[in-house]
Order: sequence, then C-alpha cells, then structure tokens
Amino acid sequence: MNGTNTDIEQKVIKFVQELLLDEGDKATITPVLIAKKIELVLKMNPRWGSGLNRDHVTDELIRRFSLWIGQDTLLANDAGHEAWLVASRKQEWRYWQRYREWLERKLSYKAVDGLDQSTDTVLGLLEDPLRKGRWDRRGLVVGHVQSGKTGHYTGLICKAADAGYKIVIVLAGLHNNLRSQTQMRLDEGFLGYETKPVQEDIQIIGVGEIDGDPSIRPNFATNRTNKGDFTTSVAKNLGISPEQRPWLFVVKKNKTVLERLLRWIRNHVADLHDQESGRRIVTNLPLLVIDDEADHASVDTGEQVFDLDGRPDDQHQPTTINRLIRRILFSFARSAYVGYTATPFANIFIHERGATREEGPDLFPSAFIVNLAAPSNYIGPVRIFGQNDEEWRNGGVDLIREIHDHSTEEGFGGWMPQKHKNGHIPLFNDEDAPPPSLIEAINAFLLACAVRRLRGQESEHASMLVHVTRFNSVQRHVHLQVEEQIRHLRQRLTRGIGHEQVLADMRSLWQRDFVPTSLGISGSYPDLVPEGVPTWEEVASQLADVVSDIQVRMINGTAKDALDYSEHEGAGLKVIAIGGDKLARGLTLEGLCVSYFLRASRMYDTLMQMGRWFGYRPGYLDLCRLYTTSELSEWFGHIADAAEELREEFDIMAATGATPREYGLKVQSHSVLMVTSRLKMRSAKNLMLSFSGQLLETVALYRTKGILEQNLATARRLVLSLGSPEVDPERTRNGSRQKWAGSFLWTDVSASDVIDFLTNYKTHPDAHKVNSLLLAEFIQSMSLECELTHWTVAVIGGGEGAPLALRDDIVIDTMKRKMKGTHEDRYSIGRLMSPRDEAIDLEEEAWKAALKMTQEAWRADPGRREDAVQPDIPNGPAIRKVRGFGATGIQAHPERGLLFLYGLDPLKAEAGFPEDTPPIVAFAISFPGSRSGTKVEYKVNNVLWEQEYGSAE
Repeated sequence: MNGTNTDIEQKVIKFVQELLLDEGDKATITPVLIAKKIELVLKMNPRWGSGLNRDHVTDELIRRFSLWIGQDTLLANDAGHEAWLVASRKQEWRYWQRYREWLERKLSYKAVDGLDQSTDTVLGLLEDPLRKGRWDRRGLVVGHVQSGKTGHYTGLICKAADAGYKIVIVLAGLHNNLRSQTQMRLDEGFLGYETKPVQEDIQIIGVGEIDGDPSIRPNFATNRTNKGDFTTSVAKNLGISPEQRPWLFVVKKNKTVLERLLRWIRNHVADLHDQESGRRIVTNLPLLVIDDEADHASVDTGEQVFDLDGRPDDQHQPTTINRLIRRILFSFARSAYVGYTATPFANIFIHERGATREEGPDLFPSAFIVNLAAPSNYIGPVRIFGQNDEEWRNGGVDLIREIHDHSTEEGFGGWMPQKHKNGHIPLFNDEDAPPPSLIEAINAFLLACAVRRLRGQESEHASMLVHVTRFNSVQRHVHLQVEEQIRHLRQRLTRGIGHEQVLADMRSLWQRDFVPTSLGISGSYPDLVPEGVPTWEEVASQLADVVSDIQVRMINGTAKDALDYSEHEGAGLKVIAIGGDKLARGLTLEGLCVSYFLRASRMYDTLMQMGRWFGYRPGYLDLCRLYTTSELSEWFGHIADAAEELREEFDIMAATGATPREYGLKVQSHSVLMVTSRLKMRSAKNLMLSFSGQLLETVALYRTKGILEQNLATARRLVLSLGSPEVDPERTRNGSRQKWAGSFLWTDVSASDVIDFLTNYKTHPDAHKVNSLLLAEFIQSMSLECELTHWTVAVIGGGEGAPLALRDDIVIDTMKRKMKGTHEDRYSIGRLMSPRDEAIDLEEEAWKAALKMTQEAWRADPGRREDAVQPDIPNGPAIRKVRGFGATGIQAHPERGLLFLYGLDPLKAEAGFPEDTPPIVAFAISFPGSRSGTKVEYKVNNVLWEQEYGSAE
C-alpha cells in the first residue's frame, strides 16, 4: 500500500469514527454497523474506495471502540499552590488543539480524551505561568515502559505553551540518538516543522499540516541532526525577549551542554541581579523543564548530610548532572519541573528536604506524583510475564521462547556467555555464525512481517531488537552475523534457488508455533488480535518482498541511529536493530515484533527499562516473540511483581489522601529495593529497611536435607510452645462463611516466640526480600515501640500432599507447589500463600473496609489488571493498612503481626528431590502498617553487590 492509500485509510477511519461517536449506545457498534458507516463515507467520496483495505479499517475501528482507559492516581501537596486551570482558560489554545487533531488521526477518541484529562491534571498541578512573584513546582509522572510518555509530555508542552510558559527545556537522555529521536517527535507534535541547522525552506510536518500559521510557530534552539544539541554558535546568536513565541530546547543530560545552557541563561536571558544571593535570575519568562527518564543521571547519588534538626548541609556538592539541572531551575524566579519515568525507585530516594546554597532544592517531586493509568490495549510486564499464584505465574501471554544455546552449560564459553569481555568473538560450535535460536528469531520476524502485510499493515513500521552485549566490538560481530543471515535468506527467497530448506524451516516454525499461538491469543484478546490465521501458502507468498525490505542497523548512540521512522511514513521501516546500553533506555522501536535478549543486569529499574517490548501492539500482539533465558524471564517476573506491589501501595495511599513525602518515606524503606541499584540509593553501603505494611513470603527455599530438617525442627519447637489452637477457623465474609479446613490458628502469641522462630530458621540467600535474621531484628525493634508485640500464628493445611505432624494434635496435609525454573541450588516456587489467607484474622467489618479500599483503588486503573472484573476480596496493601491504621469505625492494631506456616511436599514439587527428603516448612509474614518509622539496617558489601548484580548503569 502506498503513502496515498495510507492517508486515505486514516481519513476514512477518522470520518467513520466521528459518525460512530454520534451513536447513543456504544454497545451497538458492531462490524455490521461499521461496514454501513464505511459505505456512507465512501458515498461522500467514491474515489477513496479504490484499493481501500476495508478489513483493516474495520479492525482498527473495532479496537478503538473497545478500548477503555483507567483514571490516573495522584498524590499531591498543595502548599503554596494557587488553583488556576479552568475551562475558559483553554478556549483559544491552538497548540493543544492542533496536537489533539493530529492525534485523532491515529488514536482512539477515548485515548485522546484520556490524554486531554491527564495532561490537564498535570498542568493544573503546576503554577499559572501568568502568576506574578516567585514560585517553584516539582513533580513526577510515573508511566509504564513504552506506554506513550513522550506523547504525554508533548501534550503537556503544547498546553503549557498555550497557557504562557515561554521557555521549555526537555532533558532527553544521555545519548545523541535519544535526543535526536525526541527532537523529531517534538518537531511533529509541537513545532510543526522540521528543525535543521540552516532553516531555508521550512518543511511543514505533523501538527503544522493542521495549523501552520507562522504567527504561532514556536522557536527552536536545537535541531534533529546528530550535532543538533545546544552549541556555542547557537548560544552566541540566540536572544530571547518576553513578547516572543515560546522557545524549545531539546538537550542531552551532558555536562558540557548543560553548562553551556546555564551560562547562556545567566548571561543573555537573566534580567535581575539578586542582591541577597549574588545570582543573576530570570524574572520575566516562566520556565518548564521536562526531564525524560528522570531516574537516569538526574538523581544526586552523593550523600548529603543533615544535622540533628533535619537541616541539610548547604555546602554539599551534588553530582554533576543533578547540580546543573538544579542551577538552571534556580536561575528562574518562576519555574516548573516535571520528571517522567517508568521506574521511579531512584527519584523516591531524593531527600525531600535536600537543598544547597548554589543549587536550591533537590529534585524530589514535592508538589505531586501522578501515576498514569494503563489503557486496556497496553501490553506491560504483568500481561507478558503474568502474576504469581500458588502454582506458577499465570495470565501471561504466550510470547516467551527460552534460549538455551547461547553459551555452554557452565556459562563460560559458547556464542555469548553471560560474563564475556570486550573483544569476545561470538562463535557457535567454533563457527562464525549465530546460534539456531537467533536464526529462529530472525525467521519469526520475517513471518510476523508477512502476516502484518496480509492484515493490511504493510505500510506500518516493524522492528526486531537484538540485545546480547554491552560491548560495541562484540555488537559489530553480531551485526555482521545477522546481516549475513539476512543476505543468505534474501538470496534464497528472492531468487528461488536453494530455498527449499529455508522454506521448510519457516513452515515448521509457522505450524508448530505461530498457528497455535495466534489462535490462542485471538481467543483471549479478541479486541487486540484479528480472528483466524492465514494459510501457509498466503504467508509464503509474502516472504520474498518482506526479506527485501529488511535493514540491519547497529545502534551505538549517535543520532544517525535514531531510526527516523518519519522518513519511511507510508512505506514502513523494517529494521533489525542490534545494540546494547544505547538501546536500553528510552529509545522507541516502532512496531517491535521480535526481541532476542540476553543482557543480564539484575537491577529492577535497569531491567525494566530494557523491556523495549512492552507497549502497544495493535493487530499483531499474537505475532510478537521474546527470546530470552529462563533466568531473565524469572527476573522480569520479579519486576512485574515489584512494580505491581509499589503501584498497589501508591493506589491505596492515593485513595487515603497521602502526600508525595509519605509515599517517598514508604518506598525508601521497602524491601523491594534490596535488589535495586545501590548507587541510586542515598546510603553508600547500607539500606535502612522497614517491613511495615508488607507481605513477605519464602519462595526460594533450600534443597539441602540437613537445613530442611533444621527448619522443620524450628517450626515444631514454635508450635510446641503454643497453647490450644482454633481448629478449622471460620470467618464471615459478606454474609457467608469462609472456612480454612485442616488449618490451626493461635492468637496473642508473644513477639519473643516469633523472634525465636525467625532466629533459628534459615532462609535461602536467593530469597531476596526475606532474610529471617533481619526480620527478627526488625520485630525486636518494633516491639520496643509497643508495635508487633502480639502475634497471630496460622498453620495452613488442607493441601493435597503427604500429612505432616508438627505436634501430636497438629497434623496438616501439606501443599503442592511446583518447582519454578531450573535451579540446582534452590527450590523456587511462584507464590506460597493463597490471597484469601492474609485476612484470616480480620473481623467482617474490617474485612469490608479493606475490600472497599481495594475496590476504590482498582476503579482508578483497571487497565493494569488482566480482566476488568472488580475485585471481590481485599488486596494485601488494603488488609495491612486497615490492620495497622484502622479505618472509619475500625480499631487500629499495629501491635498485631501475622505469621503463617506452610508445609510443602517435596515429592509433589516436580523438582527431583530424593525420596528421603523431609517435608519443607515455608513461612510468610503479614506486617500491619505502622506510624513508628522504625527501620533496621541491611548491610550490603560493595564488592559482593557488584559481583551479584553488576554495576548500576
């Protein structure tokens, strides 16, 4: 399909969408009704019907009308803020209006409405740019990886410029390719024309095609080329006066660039010399700073000292990028800073009172944190990796294919061993060739492109990611191998000579993988994937054209690597991108179908950012594949759980009106962060952790017989010290009775009994969040604050495993928990607990209060959940909050902790345990929320950390 047909298709979709919006009942929008509206539009302009792919138009409209958007959640601090954004203020906003119309060409009306509301929320939390006097607002927008954060801040910039912000600085990553890509996106969405070093003929693009009026055309100080950052020559010739149109700067987070920009602001823009501080400041131009990937490089990783009264050392020297960003903000009397990230761990570690004399306050998001809702068509970590349950991760889309042939079994040799060095030569079986798994991944990409052509997506971009090393020299070898493989396929498929084996391999992959996967996913996600699959003959007929279009690119951080998709609009760029760290963060790969991924960083935030495959896959979700190792897949599962845990915590806090500072204090001491980058934490060697408001489960357990016997004896000693239990506990839930058959419950157990159990129980070192000695120390510290002094102990039975006697009258049927992954050193499981168990101690009214809190938080963002069914049991954060803080009419019980003991049957684990392996005792602890702020120190050995988790970046 040529570019003209693509334009026509977009026009038809837009007109039909407008007609369908007039339908009173959206539930009546069916394929039949859509077909009628298409006919109506084509009667208005019959020539549009020539070559129009009606199926593609229909599929796109069905997707648009089945999409739903959640609500953003918000933590805000309104101190010093004046509300200002009202409807009348928006009436003449031309930048936003033209951006909105441009988005409507390719997005659902619901998505555009959602973006309108969301950007209104963020803009309204900033200050009115027309407000006189001094003001400074700092906030954070937390999105999802590859979820449209650039589109969001482009909308915010348009509205900010409409409202009167005059200088907009976008901090766009560390490398030229990301800066260049961001400039291109803003050229399209805000400026409306292409930015070039010498602007002779203005090339109108994007929003400029809708409203190209020169009188509103924003100015630019940076351009889309490789050397388009803010330069000395630009600085010399640049003068700004207050009556001019807004100015856009898209700059790297680079010391030289930011120093140059700061110098220019102070020497050429500042209009007042502040007598008190001696600084030159800008009073007549309000500033908006957008910090893209705000957790990356912007955070001060030095440790600022605070005195006993909490006052910061104002002589502290922040790290370079942080210092320069803050000095730029501090040079304006009126400024707003909005950070954007999908991984906010590091930002939350910024001290909320951090400040220095020269830089002003630190970048803590003191004004607000907004958690962006995920629309229903977003494919994120939970969709791909599923959620933990007692048996396995469930609910994940079947897209992951495990790689086993990248290295030798020992992990030190082979094509791409995990710990290879710079200069490594990737050889498979001593030959200069890719392993079979990479060849299969390339074939999968060709098949995906072929099917997308058959589905009318020929003119859309398609990308494959190969991310196996951080060394450029090794990437070059991989690039040559992939290029050679594509050349080989091109020869065979286009000439039809010696092609039989190639087609046989592809046909085998199609039939054993693509056909069953597509049928399964289209059944589960009918809104995202068309019904049915094409025949092999139809697919094979497309392969010669597909392989001819494919380019192989190496991504090394220069702007020429930015993959200018806009140059290929109408034809669609088909690219295999090979890269490492430069690909890892921020760079968008349009139409990403297949990823081949080996990089083994274990930091949550770094790994999450590497997940370029998250995002939107309209009409081709079933064709996507992620080739990776079982270990990386497991770590991504950790990420999905951690991100979901922190978002649930955020939702609960938002529902109860907490501030950014309260959330910051909570996350700073969260056990999730025992496995994130230590360099991004304020403490140089140690973490100060609180387990309050958390659920901890042992899901990585020993296999060693002696240790399992010791843990069993420890559990028996605890149970022997307890009195008579409640047998088969029952509780009322929404008027019905819920029973824990075969289980036992004790209340009012002393903290010393629980501490004794934890001191003698041995947790596995790979149980990353559960360290029994640390937990014992924490409970001891809390009991001194009169919290966690009275415990409920539950021994949960009713499983399908062999019986286990913990004492003569306490016999339980053990649980079956299948082994997850392949680990010789440990027995790993998905989840230990059933979600209902955690509320076993709650009376009905407290249970209802927790359920209400859960449902209120869920309503805000149902798009994250696998299904759109409102929860009917309370989630963990709500249970622990109600227990620890109480609720309306519900008493708080911060003194009450819960310890759960489970017996697991090793012979039902499918983990190769010997016949004489003793029953495995596992535990979980539910800690109530706390107001005491008590923490314990978790010591991290620097060398050990580097060995285990790699460096921070």
